[in-house]
Amino acid sequence: MAVAIRLRREGAKNNPYYSIVVADQRCPRDGKFIEIIGKYDPKKEGENFSIELERADHWVQNGARPSQTVGSIINKARKKLAA
Repeated sequence: MAVAIRLRREGAKNNPYYSIVVADQRCPRDGKFIEIIGKYDPKKEGENFSIELERADHWVQNGARPSQTVGSIINKARKKLAA
């Protein structure tokens, strides 16, 4: 089973927010998922995400591939943690 870490769209029309989920790559964007590991709100100013880095690292070590957007969120979270 190919596993991906990606965004799952939630919210209302013209007011989206996203959950960062671990899901089977073959499932649809808003379909079944394995675990929720964070949130992302693109309309919020400043710090607009929260993610559990321990769980993200666990899934990446076990073969999950983050999407481009989730990869950048993980990198931002690591920089914030190091500062």
